Amino acid sequence: MNTKKIFTFVFCSTSVCPCSGRNGQPEQPNIIYIIADDLGYGDLGCYGQELFITPHIDRLAKEGMRFTQFYAGCTVSAPSRSSLVTGLHTGHTPIRGNKAFQGGDYPQPEHTYTIGKMLKSGGYVTGCFGKWGLGAPHTEGAPHRQGFDTFFGYNSQALAHNYYPYYLWKNQDTVRLKENEGFGKGIYAPDMIHNEAIKFIRENKDRPFFAFLTYIIPHAELVNPEDSIAAMYKGTFPETPYRGVDEGATYRQGPYGSTPHPKADFAAMVTRLDTYVGDIYNLLKELGLDKNTIILFTSDNGPHIEGGADPHFFKSYGPLRGVKRDLYEGGIRIPFITWYPGKIKAGTVSHHIAAFWDVMPALAELTGIRITGHTDGISFLPTLSGQKQQIQHEYLYWEFHEQGGKAAVRKGNWKAVMLNVNNTEKTGIELYDLSKDIHEDNNVAGQHPQIVSEMWQIMKNSHTDSDVFPFSIPPLNH
Repeated sequence: MNTKKIFTFVFCSTSVCPCSGRNGQPEQPNIIYIIADDLGYGDLGCYGQELFITPHIDRLAKEGMRFTQFYAGCTVSAPSRSSLVTGLHTGHTPIRGNKAFQGGDYPQPEHTYTIGKMLKSGGYVTGCFGKWGLGAPHTEGAPHRQGFDTFFGYNSQALAHNYYPYYLWKNQDTVRLKENEGFGKGIYAPDMIHNEAIKFIRENKDRPFFAFLTYIIPHAELVNPEDSIAAMYKGTFPETPYRGVDEGATYRQGPYGSTPHPKADFAAMVTRLDTYVGDIYNLLKELGLDKNTIILFTSDNGPHIEGGADPHFFKSYGPLRGVKRDLYEGGIRIPFITWYPGKIKAGTVSHHIAAFWDVMPALAELTGIRITGHTDGISFLPTLSGQKQQIQHEYLYWEFHEQGGKAAVRKGNWKAVMLNVNNTEKTGIELYDLSKDIHEDNNVAGQHPQIVSEMWQIMKNSHTDSDVFPFSIPPLNH
């Protein structure tokens, strides 16, 4: 494991100093971390999307910093989120795949050091609103055992496939949504979750808070309430209706609800997410918290192809290759926007290479809280504050346990992808030079055997064994 040094310096401007905080106490910024679910690199206007609009998120980028080389923890939800909250890449983090367990998802061990626990130790009130996916309420992986004072939303990833569920979770209690029983569409759960997040911010405006907003949009299924947002895109795109489970048909395309206009629904869902961001922005202005709150906006992995979604039509992966479940760039390189008025220079574009496991040390440095566990990350706070002493990663590592097993390494401009990890006869490493081939079309492994061997060694050294998620880097086949 690589232990990284964490710098500690005051991140302030001339207008706001840590000497002038709330109630005479040192100033600590509020933190709002927003994660979209399966939002691609190219699904925002500020990243090149032209077929639907995201004006509020684009405003964050215009007033803050947009990263071009930021990576998710993994290419599916649970391991990606585990990487984020633990500050560990998927060779080390405890949850390394989507795995069902006792009515929920496989639980993260209670002793795991998390961002929630770190911020609570520094006096923050912590709340998670949206999808959890790291352990059911009765297990050690439940949010309240992982550092979160409040949780509201979907505990189980399976339930989060339904936008009109029969129930949600509030801490350890179920909240029944009788209006949705049968195939009812009385309460659109993301709206309800968003309202709870707004309430949390209002109730904690006078103390440092961490709002972890893990919205499920635009994960399948593709569905919206019948309102003005949904109406925006109907009739705009060529459509192939998607037949889902709610039609009761003998032939079904998948486990999601039906929609006659999946493209319009997808576009409307992203625009709806954008309105949530606008609500938060306006609320901070209303409460006078905009000068002492940092917003970080991102996605958990690349775009999905489920429930009628068509990332190829929207070019949801931007200039990249791949979608969710790929370790090519489109599956793991994601939008990342940071907004902190007076602290982050407006309109900045950063090409710094960073990943989910860097968030923990960045927030630790931002808040002055000491990390008491191990992290694979490097704080990117120097980049946010315009400093020149930004440390760079030697490499980034990912592993993925589905589809025969995959692993990937990025080192500088080199990107290595290993497929068929579980089949040694077919295992091989592909090598790409991202400075010349961002779409990963030209495998140059045969021309650079020494670099291939080096990347394989990084894969071997980066992985620690897990009894729950068995995975092993096989011998290199040249």
